Order: sequence, then structure tokens, then C-alpha cells
Amino acid sequence: MPAFTISSEVMYMQLYIGDRAFNLSGRSIGRIVLIIVIIIIIASGLYSVGADEVGVIQRFGKYVRQTSPGLHIKIPFGVESLVKVKVKKVFKEEFGFRTKLAGVRTQYSAKRFHEESIMLSGDLNVAEVEWIVQYKVKDSYNFLFKIKDPVETLHAMSEAVMRRIVGDRNVTEVLTIGRIEIAKEMEIGLQELLDQFESGIQIVTVKLQDVNPPEQVRPAFNEVNRAKQDKEKMINEAYEDYNKRIPRAQGEAEQMIAEAEGYATKRVNRAMGDVALFKQVYREYRLAPDVTRRRLYLETMLEVLPKVHEIYIVDEKQQAILPLLELGGRGKGGGGK
Repeated sequence: MPAFTISSEVMYMQLYIGDRAFNLSGRSIGRIVLIIVIIIIIASGLYSVGADEVGVIQRFGKYVRQTSPGLHIKIPFGVESLVKVKVKKVFKEEFGFRTKLAGVRTQYSAKRFHEESIMLSGDLNVAEVEWIVQYKVKDSYNFLFKIKDPVETLHAMSEAVMRRIVGDRNVTEVLTIGRIEIAKEMEIGLQELLDQFESGIQIVTVKLQDVNPPEQVRPAFNEVNRAKQDKEKMINEAYEDYNKRIPRAQGEAEQMIAEAEGYATKRVNRAMGDVALFKQVYREYRLAPDVTRRRLYLETMLEVLPKVHEIYIVDEKQQAILPLLELGGRGKGGGGK
């Protein structure tokens, strides 16, 4: 082990290392002390800033400069102090719940934070809203010196903005279709409020984790939602049946109307043709009544007789009942028609 021996008569120092002794003069001692002081100064004044950080230097507590990532030096012995601020890291604040252990299976704290999550909606219903706010530091000076506790301020502002947004909507919209819109409006409103107070915080995203009615009324609320869903389902089924039946009925009605119009046109045209024919026959009848009458009779018989299967000839002067003469070939006489 090295040992030191200092003589009181002559200013020199003996340094023992093992069994060997080294004599050091006063000048050598001064140089060694100076070197040690310089090393201490450099060691206490030299600092490095990470790639995702900026260094904020304060001289006697007053902000003087900001340093970028890399190796730097400052005045030691407490004259200048360093505060490193992570400006690229994304931080997260949780509302209504707390993460106990993050991982593949995230574990959450069993404690409930109802003072944060219980909110009153615009239709005077109660909803339990849980959300997270992700943010990063965009201005290290404002983040450190403009607000006493920027994270706590962010927490209070986030809760205030969320309560205002939820209070402008009904509970059904908050629990169902309005979640994405609420998160977007929350992000914009919170950023505006943070910029107004020069917090130096930039909101990255806002996500609604879970939105439910309070646990005490959750079963009843679920029943109401189920009844509403059944109602919507029945309405949709009714509209579906309506959309099937009404077009079919309209098509059938149009078809019947078209057929009726066609039949009416046909009957009218036929009647007009019969009238024209009757007028023509009437003109001929006026010129030659006997000829026209005989002609009509013959034309009628030509039309009727081919449809007759059996012919009976009866004498007009016969008064007694006589056997009928079957001209169709079925009688004993066997004659033809």
C-alpha cells in the first residue's frame, strides 16, 4: 500500500509504494494538486445530452441556454446546473384507471378512480369514461418555467375538457357512435388550452379506452340498449318487407292498368269497326233491301252451319208427333246429311 510522509523541516513529501520511496518537492505537489483540481473541474462541468433530449442550463437558477444532443461543458461547483428534458419521448397519462404492469397481458390496478371517470351527459345521465392522453414536450423552456407542475396541469385540463365535451352530448352518443368524434374534439380542445397557458406540451393522441354506464345501473342500461336494438331490428325488417311488397304491388297495379287500357283500346277499336261495318251494310240495305237481307242470311248460315253436328227437319204444317228423321247416318234409313 502507498504511504505518505511529510517532513516538518523541509517541504518535501515521501511517497511509499511497497518497499520503494519517492521524494516529491513542493513544486511537484502543487502540480499534482492543480492536475487533480482540473480533473475535478472537468469531471463536474462535463456532461452529455442524449439523442432524444435537450439540456437546459441554469446559472444560479436562471435560464441561460439550451444545448442539443452531444457532449458539452458547463461551469462547475453549482454555478450552472443541468436539467435534461426528453423532447422526443411520448408520455402517457391515464384517466379513470391505472396500468399496474404493462406487457402481453396488461395488469390494471383494482382501485377505481371514479372522481376522474364519472361524468354527467347532456341529457342528465351518468357515464363512466376512461381515456388516455399521449403527449410530448415541444418547448422545454415553457415546460420547465411557465407552469409549476405541467403534468398535473395537463391532468386537470384534460379532465375539464372531457367533462365539457361529454356534457354537450346525450349518453347514447357518448356510449356508442360518438366516441371517435369525442376523442378528436378532445385532442383539439386540450391542445388549444395548453397553448393558451404556454405549457410547452404537444398532444400526440387521445383515445377513449372504455365508456360504460355506472356499475350500479349497468344491467338496466344493457336491457334498455337491448330493447332499442330489438326495436331497430324490427323497424329494419319492416322496411325490408315494405321495400319488397310495395314495388311488387306497384308493378302489378301498373300491369293491370296497362292490360285494362289495352283491353279498352281493343274493345273501342272493335266497336268502331263494327259501327263502320254496320253503316256500310245499312247503306247497301237502303239501296237493295231484299238482296241485302238475303245476303246477310246466307252469310250467317255459312258461319253457323259448319258448327252444327246434327240437323233436324220439321214440317211446319205437321200437327201430329212424327218420328224425327236422323240425317246424320244413325237412323235405320242410313242417309247422310
